[in-house]
Amino acid sequence: MIVGTRGSALALAQANLVARMLDERGVETTQLIIKTIGDTFTDRPLHEVEGVGAFVREIDDWMLAGKIDLAVHSMKDLPTERPEELSIAGVLKRDSPFDVLLTVDGSTLDELADGAIVGTTSMRRRAQLLRYRPDLNIQDLRGNINTRIKKLEDGLYDGIMLAEAGLQRMGWEMNVEQLNPDAFCPSANQGTIVIVTRTDTDAESVAFQLDHATTRMETEIERLVIAEVEGGCIVPVGSYAEILDSGDEIHVRAEVLALDGSHDVRVDEIIPVEGYREHATRLGKELVRDGGKELVQDALCQLSGTQN
Repeated sequence: MIVGTRGSALALAQANLVARMLDERGVETTQLIIKTIGDTFTDRPLHEVEGVGAFVREIDDWMLAGKIDLAVHSMKDLPTERPEELSIAGVLKRDSPFDVLLTVDGSTLDELADGAIVGTTSMRRRAQLLRYRPDLNIQDLRGNINTRIKKLEDGLYDGIMLAEAGLQRMGWEMNVEQLNPDAFCPSANQGTIVIVTRTDTDAESVAFQLDHATTRMETEIERLVIAEVEGGCIVPVGSYAEILDSGDEIHVRAEVLALDGSHDVRVDEIIPVEGYREHATRLGKELVRDGGKELVQDALCQLSGTQN
């Protein structure tokens, strides 16, 4: 089977992991590297790249055209609205969902000097950083994971924010500060690898062999909550669900922030596993009721104005 993937070191590490897991089940694969619009425009912030799914659209097109059988993605890159012909066929067991701060000298977020320069490519992380430390100088940080770390080492930033899962998948052990999800609610599905296929195909059945039921439920909840505010992947929206040790309850956190971190709307509730979809939708409606959709629209207007 042909596996479509982006060509970055992290994307290839994820695709190689899936290939190994499939090989263990007797499924042979070959890789096809597909360049996405998000890979092409690395000289500008993601919000200046038109449309949604900057790291996904071209791979979807190749799959819809029947040129690949499976696609491997970071699940947080998948828009909440997906083509009906495509299936989220396999959701792998989640790695760390958390954000981390990597600094030149090992300083923590609280220890950084006033006005320290922190790099991030995420509007969510930018807003959360400004909420926590309004004095910080937040600068855009594009490029693959190797490029970002090189820019830190070159002294362009005092610190950079990354997804901890990326470091884990690259096999890198670094002195990082894991940030508390109460203050830094992760992006929906952060830390999760997903396999996409066309619906009702042999590839869908194969990918489902790798599915992790707990992670699928958690990530589905995260997507249901933010679907209500219609935020897309570029605005400051976080969503994190965690099934508790009891197995019958789920801790759900979600928030929408102003771009400058000056205010936010959030939910934080423990819901039952039974009827979790209805509860997730209810929480999303609470975000809307409390002004979450207005914050999203304000952010989109501001970002659009930046482009003009």
